[in-house]
Amino acid sequence: MTTDLDFQAAILAGGLGTRMRPLTESMPKPMLPVRGKPFLHHQLELLRSFGIRSVVLLVAYLGEQIEKHFGDGAGLGLQLTYSHEPAPLGTGGALKNAQALLDEEFLLLNGDTYLAIDYAALGEAFRTSKALAMIVAYENSDARVPSNLALSAHQSVAAYRKRDPRGLTHVDAGVIALRREVLGEIPAARSCSLEEEIFPRLIERGQMKAWVTKEPFYDMGSPAGLEALAARLG
Repeated sequence: MTTDLDFQAAILAGGLGTRMRPLTESMPKPMLPVRGKPFLHHQLELLRSFGIRSVVLLVAYLGEQIEKHFGDGAGLGLQLTYSHEPAPLGTGGALKNAQALLDEEFLLLNGDTYLAIDYAALGEAFRTSKALAMIVAYENSDARVPSNLALSAHQSVAAYRKRDPRGLTHVDAGVIALRREVLGEIPAARSCSLEEEIFPRLIERGQMKAWVTKEPFYDMGSPAGLEALAARLG
């Protein structure tokens, strides 16, 4: 397995964490402890294990706590930079707000999802593709969660629907590789959802591929998910 990936990562770490209240009333969701460490610490260690060194943290709600704890990332062997949202901007708006900090290609991760895949293999597959986006698609054969993706020939994404799983077979696992060019699709200075506004355009133009995995992901944005992740890391 290749373990050296010269790739930048960005992590969406600005959510309000409403499902985890009252814990998140005084602490941002990525800082919730799992096995004695903030969740984000585990996520950063996972990325570092594949050679990723540069990470941009997209923060908003209580983001100053994240920056105070991790600083420049030297303690983890990383180079951390921070993009602070002036107001909630959604997944797309947060990415647009960080545009000046992002490389020509990068991985975007949800700040509440732990996914132990081969990130080097994902990065290499994306680099050799011509797609603008390559989403990690969990093969949902056991229907452990509602599906929200459908794939067509050659691992292209045919549909992405959050609210209607009929006919869908895979799940967005919380990681996507993107080319910086995609940011040109995102409007400036307003809230924007990647999933609802940008992904449909890429899919329609055949510019979104899927990287399929059977590795389960852990969403720590709910008490049950947090418990399952703690068991996984135990």
